[in-house]
Amino acid sequence: MGNLSVGIKKFLQNKNTVTVLGVIVAVAVLYISYNARVKSAINPISVPYAKETISPGTQITESMVGTMDVPPAMLKGEVIRNQGEVIDRYSNADTVIPAGSLFYARNVVEKEQLPANIILDYPKGYVLYNMPVDTESTYGNSVYPGNYIDIYLKAVNKLSDEQITAGAANADKIMLGKLMENVKVLAVKDSNGQAVFSNLDETRTPAMIVFAVPEDYYVLLKKASYLRTFDSTLIPVPTNESLKDNPGDLDITSTDLRDWINTVTVWNGE
Repeated sequence: MGNLSVGIKKFLQNKNTVTVLGVIVAVAVLYISYNARVKSAINPISVPYAKETISPGTQITESMVGTMDVPPAMLKGEVIRNQGEVIDRYSNADTVIPAGSLFYARNVVEKEQLPANIILDYPKGYVLYNMPVDTESTYGNSVYPGNYIDIYLKAVNKLSDEQITAGAANADKIMLGKLMENVKVLAVKDSNGQAVFSNLDETRTPAMIVFAVPEDYYVLLKKASYLRTFDSTLIPVPTNESLKDNPGDLDITSTDLRDWINTVTVWNGE
């Protein structure tokens, strides 16, 4: 046993033996590494593809997506490899995805990234309303699409000379009250019409919030916004309504304000 140990020790101390062993190990490592790379390049993986032609701005449903096995070496560019990153998203506004095509990261976007995403969200018979805002009126850019707001009206009810002569207080009366509640925000845009929250790498300043209301509510809001004689201002106030399982219905909350607006304006619509 002792002679065997001495023999092995002498064998390993031989420089030629060590060199040969080193070469064998290096070749084995290279072979295993090369073999693994070849297998990873040629062993097919399952990737999603379009089963039909998908038009720009279309929601991609499960029925539109199939899977095919493709060698990884053939996948060029930012190919999407997971069905979950495709289904329920949208084809980009400038993209037609042909039948049989793979999906690429640039061609598949979230709904919020579509330039006209707001047209997908509001009920039939409603009208889109665009309310001017800024960072202050959105509470430090804290109003997001999907949030609910209440809308307050502030107006200065200026006294006429006759009212002052009749003994009314010699001061303009400020009116402030909640006009509407449970208004769902569909989009928040900057001054260039870009969605404020679509790109987290850019800081965009809110210039407008977009929501939808019935036509008579739209007319009322437009009337209120045009009351320049009364120095009127529409004020959005965020609520926690979106946290509820069943958010409340959009509604007029002050018939007094509504009637006053209609009294001091004229509507020529049919």
